[in-house]
Parts: sequence; structure tokens; C-alpha cells
Amino acid sequence: MPEPRPPAASAPGGHRARLRADCESCFGLCCVAPAFSASADFAIDKGAGQACPHLRRDFRCAIHDRLRQEGFPGCGVYDCFGAGQQVAQVTFGGRDWRREPGIAGQMFQVFTVMRQLHELLWYLSEALTLKRARPVHRDLSRALDEAERLTRQGPGALAELDVAAHQRAVNTLLLRASELARAGARRTGADLRGADLTGRDLQGADLSGTSLRGARLIGADLRGADLRLADLTGADLRGADLSGADVSRTIFLTQSQLDAARGDLRTRLPPALIVPAHWPPTAMPGHS
Repeated sequence: MPEPRPPAASAPGGHRARLRADCESCFGLCCVAPAFSASADFAIDKGAGQACPHLRRDFRCAIHDRLRQEGFPGCGVYDCFGAGQQVAQVTFGGRDWRREPGIAGQMFQVFTVMRQLHELLWYLSEALTLKRARPVHRDLSRALDEAERLTRQGPGALAELDVAAHQRAVNTLLLRASELARAGARRTGADLRGADLTGRDLQGADLSGTSLRGARLIGADLRGADLRLADLTGADLRGADLSGADVSRTIFLTQSQLDAARGDLRTRLPPALIVPAHWPPTAMPGHS
């Protein structure tokens, strides 16, 4: 399981401080429920609902302190947005899937749904901090309340929830909030939604106000880039170099995206996010 992160004391948005993984209150659900394939992110294949061989009986990871060295960087960047403890302690009332194997399948299914709902809660909470998105704040608040209501449902209702349909409705609202917020950028950013920018040299680029929703920025050089008011919803930042970049006001950036990227202590972060533990305190060797 990933390393528990402390809540950001200054996190804007009333809900986001609790949307943090509390692994002590979970039953290793992220180490069992999702499937993954052998790749640069995972050293082995693992089926959905199959416990990772490194998951100990106490639900801790046996190689947690050396995930990257053992070939599991994907585990290190995974973020459940607090869905694990919600499912374990609230939805299932502290019932343990190992002690009660009969609930295992449903618990893993509910965890997958809950994680998607909690991710939406993160985005909705952030959208409510965007001052220029005030015209849709009332709708955002209603959507947040509805998502909260859904998270409080019982296991059966959650397992049957059409979460994809709910996501589509909320994403339309989030897109509108993004458009309103980016309209306040000092320049009109380009629309690079879904663009393949893998390995692209974007050092020092002015990307403020740019839509990078779903863009592939794997290994991109973003050193010193200005990403304020850029929309990074779902952007793939694996291996991207954010050393010295300004993401302090980037829209819809998540901790897992930061954890997948490279950077240093010069990288300007939003107050709700923290410096990844694997980032060096200064620029990478050979970088300015």
C-alpha cells in the first residue's frame, strides 16, 4: 500500500483534507482490488481481486520502503483519495475481508466505485475554490452533496451504482468550471486536450491557461514551465520533469500525478499537495 500522507493543513476546500489515504484504517484494498500488468510500473501481473504477494497478514506492504527499487513505482503513486478507509470502516463497519471471505468480492467491487466517487469529490472541492467559477458554484455544491450522499450508501447500492454515468454528468460541470477559471489567465491557453506530448521539450514554456486534460506528458521536459491555470485533469505525468516549474495554481492536479513526475524543491506546488518523497532537494544532475 502507498505511504500514508498527512493531511494538508492549509488545503483549500472543506472536504479535501479528509480525502487522503489512511492506510492504518484500511484492509489493504488497493493491494487486492485493482488488476495490473507487468510493465514499467509493476514488476508482475496481478488479477483483480487477487492479493499482491507482497501484502502481509497485517495488511502492510512487505516492500513498502523499496517499491521503486523492486519495480513497483505504480504502487508508490497510487492514490485511493481516502476510499479505502471509507469502505473498510464506514461502508462495511470494520469488517475484514480475510476474516469474512464471503464479503471479499463485494468489498473489492465497492472499493472501485468508492475510489471514483472520492476522486470526483476531490475535483468538486477544488472547483469550489476557483473564484472565476462562481457562476457554477451552486451547481458544484449540489453535485458535491450528491456525491457525498452516494458514498454513504450501503454495499449493495454502491455495487450497483452506474458510476460512469455519474462521472459524465459531473465532468461536464467540471469542464465548465475549468473554462471559467482559465478565462482569467494572462494569456489564452491552447487546447491540447488528449495531445501526445511524450518526451516533448517544453522547458520554460508558457502553458498558463492551457487545457491539457488527458494529455500524455510522459517524460516531457517541463523544467521552469508556467502551468498556472492549466487544466491537468487526467494528464499522464509519468517521468515528466517539473523541476522549477510553477504548478501553484494548476487546475485539477492530484497528488498521484505529482508522485509520478520528477521535480525538486524549486517546483511551486498548490497548498493542498505535498512534495513527493522521491524528489531531490535540488535540480537533477545536468539540469539547470
